[in-house]
Amino acid sequence: MDACIDCGVDMVHVFIPTSDVQREYTIRKTREQVLETTGDIIAYARDHVDRCMFSAMDATRTDWDYLIEVYRVAVDAGATIINVPDTVGVITPTAMKRLIERIDREVNCPIDVHCHNDFGLAVANTIAAVEGGASQVQVTVNGIGERAGNADLAQTVMVLSSIYGIDTGIRTQSLVETSRLVSRYAGMSVPAIQPIVGENAFAHESGIHSHGVITRSDTFEPGIMTPEMVGHRRRLKLGKHAGRHAVKQMLAEVHMEPADEQLDEIVLRVKAIAGKGKRVTDADLYEIAESVMQIAPDEKTLELRDVAIMTGNHAIPTASVRATVDGVEHIFSSVGNGPVDAAVRAILGIIPAPVHLKEFSIEAISGGTDALGHVTIAVEDERGRVFDASASSDDIILASVEAVINAINLVCRTHKLDREE
Repeated sequence: MDACIDCGVDMVHVFIPTSDVQREYTIRKTREQVLETTGDIIAYARDHVDRCMFSAMDATRTDWDYLIEVYRVAVDAGATIINVPDTVGVITPTAMKRLIERIDREVNCPIDVHCHNDFGLAVANTIAAVEGGASQVQVTVNGIGERAGNADLAQTVMVLSSIYGIDTGIRTQSLVETSRLVSRYAGMSVPAIQPIVGENAFAHESGIHSHGVITRSDTFEPGIMTPEMVGHRRRLKLGKHAGRHAVKQMLAEVHMEPADEQLDEIVLRVKAIAGKGKRVTDADLYEIAESVMQIAPDEKTLELRDVAIMTGNHAIPTASVRATVDGVEHIFSSVGNGPVDAAVRAILGIIPAPVHLKEFSIEAISGGTDALGHVTIAVEDERGRVFDASASSDDIILASVEAVINAINLVCRTHKLDREE
C-alpha cells in the first residue's frame, strides 16, 4: 500500500478473503478480524488516495449475510467501488444476478464484478451481474487468466453492445486485431472456434450454410453482429461439406467460370481431398479448377531460385533470397526473429504486389526429428482480399518460403485478371 502511495497513484484496489475456507486456511482470521482489517486498510487508503476499490475475495462462496456486512464496513470506511469476485468460478448466472441485486439493494456503492471461467460461465456470469445492477466488469483479452481464465473481453463487449444495446465505449472494430496481438506476444493461441475472434467465427463450410450466407449473410450469422463490426472477415471454407455455391463463388472471385458439369467435378475433388483430413487451400482449389477446366496454368510471377539462411545462438537470424519476378532476377536480404521469419520477410521484400501476412501456422505431419512439416499461410492484398496457400517439406524453412510464394502468386494472378476485366 505504501509503495503505491509513494508512486502517486489516485486509486488502489485492496482485497481480503471472506469465505470460511479461504479465511480460515489462508489468512487464519476470524470473521470479526476480517471486518476490522477491512475497515482499517480502506480508511488508511482513503487518507492518501482519491478512490479505493474493495474486493471480498471468494465472495460467491461467502455467506451472503456476512458478505453484505463486510461490504457495508468497506463502504463506511470509504470504499468508492466494491468488487464481487467469483474467485473459483462456481456461481451460476441465476445466482449471480440474485446476489448482485441484493448487494445493490443493501449496500450504497457502485458494483464491479470479476468472474473466473472454471465451469465456462465467466461471460454468462458477467452479463448476469450487469442485469443485476453491476456498473463495471473486469474482463481480459482472449479470456486469459488464472487456471481456466476470466471473462473474455470480446464476448462480453459484443453481448452487451449487440444484444443488450449498451454502449461500452470499446472500439469493437479492433477486437480481432487486439486478440491476435495479445495471442502472439503471450504465446497463447486462440482456438479457431473462439467466439467473435476465432478464425472460424465467421467461416462457413456446409453447403446449405454457404449458400444461405451468399444469398443473405444473416441467414447463418447473428445479423446484429457482423464480421466488419469486430474487425473480422467472412470466408467460405472448403471441406468435405463444401457445396456448389461456395465453390462457384470462390472461383468467380478469381474470374473462373466452370460449366455445371465441370463445377460438379471440382466439388467432388475438393471433397475427396478434405475427406482425407487435409485442408483445402485457395491454391489447391485453383489447381483443381485448372485441371478440370483444362486451363493451362499461368506462368508464375514469382519463382524462387535460391535461399540462404544464417542463424545461431549468438547470431541475428538473416535470410537472403534470390528469385525472379516476371523473369527479372532480384536479390533481397532480411533479418527476423528466427530463420523462418527472416526468410518470409526477405520474400515479401521483393514481391511486386503489396501484401500483408495475416496468418502463419506450422504443423508436423509425421513424427521424429526428420518430420515432414506442413505450413499454411494467408495473405491480404490492398483491397482486403485474403488468399491462403500451403506447402510441405522436411525443411520447415523451405516449406515456409514455398507457401509464401504460392500465396503471392495467387495474389499476382488475381490482380492480372482484375486488370484484364
